[in-house]
Amino acid sequence: MPTLDLGLIGNSRTSALIDKSAAIVWWCYPYLDSDPVCCSLLQPNSAGKHSGLIDILFEDKEKVEQRYERNSAILITSFQDAKGNAIEVTDFAPRFTLHGRMFSPSMLVRIVRRVSGRPRIAIRVRPTVDYGSKAADIRSGGNHVSYIGSMQSLRVTTDAPISAITAERPFFLNDTVTLLMGPDQTIDGSPREVGRSFYEGTQEYWHSWVRNLAIPFEWQELVIRAAITLKLNAFDDTGAIIAAVTTSIPEAPNSGRNWDYRYCWLRDAYFVVNALNRLGATGTMERYLDYILNIIADSRDTPLQPVYGIRREAMLEERVAASLDGYRGMGPVRVGNLAYQQMQNDVFGAAIMASTHAFFDKRLKRPADINTFGDLERLGERAVLNYNTPDAGIWELRGSKRVHTFSSIMCWAACDRLASIANQLGLPDRNATWSSHALRIHEEICASAWNPELNSFVSTFGGNRLDASLLLIAEFQFLPAEDPRFAGTVAAIEKHLRRGDFLLRYDEEDDFGLPETAFIVCTLWWILALAQIGQKARARQLFENILSKCNHLGLLSEDVAPDSGELWGNFPQTYSMVGLIQCAARLSVSWDDAY
Repeated sequence: MPTLDLGLIGNSRTSALIDKSAAIVWWCYPYLDSDPVCCSLLQPNSAGKHSGLIDILFEDKEKVEQRYERNSAILITSFQDAKGNAIEVTDFAPRFTLHGRMFSPSMLVRIVRRVSGRPRIAIRVRPTVDYGSKAADIRSGGNHVSYIGSMQSLRVTTDAPISAITAERPFFLNDTVTLLMGPDQTIDGSPREVGRSFYEGTQEYWHSWVRNLAIPFEWQELVIRAAITLKLNAFDDTGAIIAAVTTSIPEAPNSGRNWDYRYCWLRDAYFVVNALNRLGATGTMERYLDYILNIIADSRDTPLQPVYGIRREAMLEERVAASLDGYRGMGPVRVGNLAYQQMQNDVFGAAIMASTHAFFDKRLKRPADINTFGDLERLGERAVLNYNTPDAGIWELRGSKRVHTFSSIMCWAACDRLASIANQLGLPDRNATWSSHALRIHEEICASAWNPELNSFVSTFGGNRLDASLLLIAEFQFLPAEDPRFAGTVAAIEKHLRRGDFLLRYDEEDDFGLPETAFIVCTLWWILALAQIGQKARARQLFENILSKCNHLGLLSEDVAPDSGELWGNFPQTYSMVGLIQCAARLSVSWDDAY
């Protein structure tokens, strides 16, 4: 039975998930949103049993260990049997500087090394085509095997016996074998030497990248792992940031809440950019700024969508991949996401807030300027027009539209940040205009979204229900943390949405009934809010509980079952990894006080 005890490897172009037995169970190739050549995580039903994977068979394994190589995206899986035979499998996607530019091909490298004894292994390479509908056609060469039928043919170049690959026949591993898995092109050099060179370059890249992070004193390894994970979810080619590498891992068992997250939500991307900026990793923001400015130009005469494709595709038509049964057989498996059709008025604030840092950070290669400000002002004008109009809200309700408080606060934030940017650029008239808009919106939100009976802000204007996004009121500087209205909101949300040591997003029925699992980032927002109102010790305790739900490699999905602690939802979820970084930074002792 599949679980989310998976490791992520990637290079900001392609990425894959690998289970504890070193099986590549999910690999969208050649890009983050492509047809998954490895899709066994979602159980293909048409291409044959045990298809849609690349794995290693090691008989009678008794001990299995998996870890990331320190400060890298290189995954190590070790096997040992009762007789002392042992192997080590190293998996990574190449990423390093070559000839003055970043080299990150749509390729995975697998190096299988004999550690001790006389191990005997078999290698299975079983890619599929069109979301598991059929097996790829096979064509063998002198030192490679090509798998044909997908958008881009996959070639496995190797120094393992080709007949052992195609027949999946066991052989003794005397030293190492290397598999270079990527475009159907000739590799210049022996697989062993190319693999070793790619490994050394990739190792040095990640070590250098991590060395430049400004991390908190406590929970350093978890913050580093979260930061690397966020980096892997950013598509270098355009700057887009995907919400997760998977589609249709259910939010709860048999819930039908199965969505494709391999796209760029402007809201999610803001949180990622903000978290990486706090760590000093500003390159992702610079590339994302290019992406969002191009989106603004694309949508000059059309509404700004909440989600776009990684190449700025506007239409993300949704279909069901019938050839995949789904995670643990819990379909449907969706490709595409109809959320692109929704009105979510928080997007104006998300886009502007993600760009604001670029006007103030003097380290940037290309700081934002007055032309960028002009582009953002067009979004601000839309925020002014839409801050009090009904939308689907942050939780993307498909069946109803209301005036959502979170969306209104984000529209306020759009105006507030534009006022700050105008001041930074020395534009007093524009500063006055945007400050006036921000003040007017702020006053209306406080009048329409405050419920005195609950002593709390509520999720919709004039409503009486709560949702966890209101915990961000102080984080977004809508109110100071010491404002009693914020403390009242935190207390009310805890009272109504708490389930054990976790929070629900909301507790009212939606298109799929009542939510069953807790949205992990909501619990992390709760922790942030508790720290802001002076309950830091309690916040630390809740944070340690969340950390205990990470999988064996420090990764989190979207949701957790409050009763069992099992992870559900798309994986690994950027929202959740962002929350880990934010909470660690907020709760850690300072470096000055650490020793």
